[in-house]
Amino acid sequence: MERTFVMIKPDGVKRRLVGEIIRRFEDRGFNIVAMKMLTPSLELAEQHYAIHRDKPFYEGLVSFITSGPVVPMVLEAPDAVRLVRNMIGALNPADTLPGTIRGDFTVDTQQNLIHGADAPETAEMEIALWFPELK
Repeated sequence: MERTFVMIKPDGVKRRLVGEIIRRFEDRGFNIVAMKMLTPSLELAEQHYAIHRDKPFYEGLVSFITSGPVVPMVLEAPDAVRLVRNMIGALNPADTLPGTIRGDFTVDTQQNLIHGADAPETAEMEIALWFPELK
């Protein structure tokens, strides 16, 4: 079994899509190991997006993710990282396919409803950051 980190972003919470998104993961067979709702602090957001610190879109990412409540969660399944990324869909709305979360619900690159770890190592770091109690 593999664990991955997923976060429903403020736009997903605001649009009341939390239940629909969670349902899709549960229907697929993922086990929800941990989940909570919170508005991220500036410090937590900066740590989460530290890899993008020198990029021009960094400030916008941090501002957006701290603009309202998010729902971070830890999901578990065989090959969880890859399965979640496939279910989420491409970042660019023009490239994402119907049937994916972004393909069914987004039209914007930045306000794209959901984040999923891009590799098992990233998932490990993000889980430790958002769920230190799971260590």
